[in-house]
Amino acid sequence: MEILKDKCISDVQGFKAIGIAAGFKKSGKKDLALIYSEKKAVSAGTFTTNKVKAAPVLLNMEYIKNENTQAIIVNSGQANACTGKKGLKDAKAIAEITADELSINAKEVLQASTGVIGVPIPMEVMKQGIKKVCALKSDEGGSDAAEAIMTTDTKTKEITVEIILGGKKVLISGMAKGSGMIKPNMATMLSFVVTDANISKAMLNKVIKDSVKDSYNMISVDGDTSTNDMMICLANGAAQNELIDSENEDFIIFKETLDFVNKELAKKMARDGEGATKLIEVEVVNARDVQSAKMGAMSVVSSNLVKAALFGSDPNWGRIVCSIGYSGADFDPDKVDVYFKSSIGEIKVFEKGMNVYFNEDTASKILQEEQLVIYINLNEGEYAAKAWGCDLTYKYVKINGEYRT
Repeated sequence: MEILKDKCISDVQGFKAIGIAAGFKKSGKKDLALIYSEKKAVSAGTFTTNKVKAAPVLLNMEYIKNENTQAIIVNSGQANACTGKKGLKDAKAIAEITADELSINAKEVLQASTGVIGVPIPMEVMKQGIKKVCALKSDEGGSDAAEAIMTTDTKTKEITVEIILGGKKVLISGMAKGSGMIKPNMATMLSFVVTDANISKAMLNKVIKDSVKDSYNMISVDGDTSTNDMMICLANGAAQNELIDSENEDFIIFKETLDFVNKELAKKMARDGEGATKLIEVEVVNARDVQSAKMGAMSVVSSNLVKAALFGSDPNWGRIVCSIGYSGADFDPDKVDVYFKSSIGEIKVFEKGMNVYFNEDTASKILQEEQLVIYINLNEGEYAAKAWGCDLTYKYVKINGEYRT
């Protein structure tokens, strides 16, 4: 696998994209994106677990069952959530307008909206915007599309990698947005991945559902689960590798690569958490089972007390142990070890259920780095899990206090 720098989704064979300022945002920033496959693609996706689902989510959950998809249209500024029957009617109209402009079937158009909940889509702005993006789509517009889906994000989140499948060069490229309302179970972010791999819809569905569990489902910024968000993958087969329709060697290579792409996008979202200054990785090892490892890791990375302590570079291991304790994980507290790690070094702060002597100044210096690891050894079994998040800062309150005003 090779990471391709300065490449984006529109560099993947057969895909075009664009992002423009259509007028959804008062700021005049880019706010409408289009991803388009020149040939029919198979699609797979996972959607928010929030009972309150936005109109685009409801429509996508129906349309993604179709054999083919050719386009994704995304607006930022208005969420089209909690907008009733009109919201769903607007979502269907958006698919139809996009389909007409691209000369494809409306059910081959997926869509996403992100922004303020309860605000309907200004349909005249949308109609004109769709006409413009469909006319401007290009093989150089991927990064503009990544910018157009941002809300409180401070930077775009993109990654492109290259692999060889059956002697053919295959690209997998993704873009994502997510800064606040980030909590697991595929809810709270938008992620779009495209590939020119030739893979069946059934196998793509399998790989996406498995991949999401260890990537987007293992991040937390603020514990809130959104109404809108989703992960969608399109595969158009333009690489002309032999069709992947079983769990063969090419499937394994494809899955490992997609896992990498999704984890990198997930970490980019965690690091760009609203007001964040640090990326935090929580690694739980030697758990009795996978569930316990995941529950423990997610509980620690989601704890506001832990996140606040790390913002202050305070090696307060008590908050970490406390959050593991209420996680629901199956473990013996008297066997637990805890370490802090960063590029500066590592230090053990808790051993076999008890405090150990450690140099507070050294621990604090380790925690001052921008990327931190909380390493938790449960000493119970052979299972492990990782979760990612960020610190909790004063700026998070300011951003969310002023979000609508």
